[in-house]
Amino acid sequence: MEYRVIFYHKQATSARTRFLRFANNSVCAFDALPKLARVIDDLPETTPLHQNKVLSAAAQEIGLRPEELVAENEFQQLVEVPGQQIRIILAAIKTTDPPFELAERIDANFIDLTQARALPPVELQLLRTAYEVVLGG
Repeated sequence: MEYRVIFYHKQATSARTRFLRFANNSVCAFDALPKLARVIDDLPETTPLHQNKVLSAAAQEIGLRPEELVAENEFQQLVEVPGQQIRIILAAIKTTDPPFELAERIDANFIDLTQARALPPVELQLLRTAYEVVLGG
């Protein structure tokens, strides 16, 4: 099964939450979702994904230490495209401030939810769910 990672940073003092958007105008690392992707509402029983292994590789790819990424286990999302399913992992970046310099180095930037309007509808749906999980709603 394929996977994508959505990275976010939540400011400890203000709870301001930002998502990492990549140069391809996607919040899904490391490849945008296919155009026909749709979120599956009823999650089937799937083989467990070893999130620590995925996050360790993701941290290395973007230049963070593995302990600076933590999976949000409450976020259980699966996206379907014809012929395949893609598991979506939500990962918190656990640095004091958003790593803006790191984002710039990988040709990405941090955006608020209100700045995500230009994303594809499936990504907007994933971000709404992610935002609810992050804020505890």
